[in-house]
Amino acid sequence: MRLLFIKLKHIGDTLILTPTLTAARERYPQAQIWVVTRKGCEDILQGCPAIDRVLTTVAPEKHNRSFRDLWLGGALVRELRAQKFDYAFELSDGDRGRVLAWLSGAAIRCTNDAYDRLHWFWRSRFNRISHFDWQFRHSVERDFYTVNDVLPLGDYIPGLVFNRDRTERWAPVNQLENFAILHPASRWQRNRWPVEKWIAVGQWLLERFDHLLISVGPNPEEIALAAKIQSALGKSALSTEGKLSWAQLADLFYRARLLVVGDTAALHLAAACQCPTVGLFRPRMIANFHPWQVKHKIFSDPAFVPFGTLLPYEQAAQQTIAATRVEDVLNACQVILYN
Repeated sequence: MRLLFIKLKHIGDTLILTPTLTAARERYPQAQIWVVTRKGCEDILQGCPAIDRVLTTVAPEKHNRSFRDLWLGGALVRELRAQKFDYAFELSDGDRGRVLAWLSGAAIRCTNDAYDRLHWFWRSRFNRISHFDWQFRHSVERDFYTVNDVLPLGDYIPGLVFNRDRTERWAPVNQLENFAILHPASRWQRNRWPVEKWIAVGQWLLERFDHLLISVGPNPEEIALAAKIQSALGKSALSTEGKLSWAQLADLFYRARLLVVGDTAALHLAAACQCPTVGLFRPRMIANFHPWQVKHKIFSDPAFVPFGTLLPYEQAAQQTIAATRVEDVLNACQVILYN
């Protein structure tokens, strides 16, 4: 059996697909499992042994979200068609992914229309439609149950996956043992916490750990943010300076005692590595993107938000990550570390 999974979203969303892939591999061990993701997201999947092959398609430009770039990727379409897939699952909720699923020529083509009802054009291109209502459910569940509606996967949803034997050591911290990690940066301005609050959390952590790692991506703005925090915290703090691969960051998450992070891909990688996590969220994102199957506490200003709950829209609209109090985050760290 040949299975195709299409998810043309961001890096964290790509990793969130791994429980569904794992379930498919466990239920159908002889299946061929291929994944198509956006260019730049493929490396986060290198820790998932359920996958036989990952293909990529270019990320859409802001000024061009049409079919044009897909038609230019004719080689990708030809490769997909040559595989004669039995099933193609479109899990992006976007036209680009729908085009690929349609043009793949798979015998059974499935997508979800519970949140955004499909246009008649797309309904005619898919011969299986999942109606699983995922609006207030985790994105892991959204992928799993969309597939499960068509291809039985069983009753249990696995955790996120980045296998430890596929991680890599980063030489500068090879000997570190007693450390925590801050991941202060996010590509989204709305997800950012003030730098002085990150410094305050870092000072508290350095009273309890020998070292603190400040993890950031390769963006110059993120590297500068890490340098500012590092300078304030002193020599026991070390910045990754945007140099780590996902495999190297996964190794650090497996070894760290605690991660404090915003709503970004690193949070989901930490869940895959079972790193205890304190996360800062925008209120409306909690239900869909809280850390999956890992010890954690999550915050959305001004009060602690219990696991998996979604605040009313009116209340959520008044809250921002920036107003989340340092003392609340430190109390959460205390609970995670010592309870």
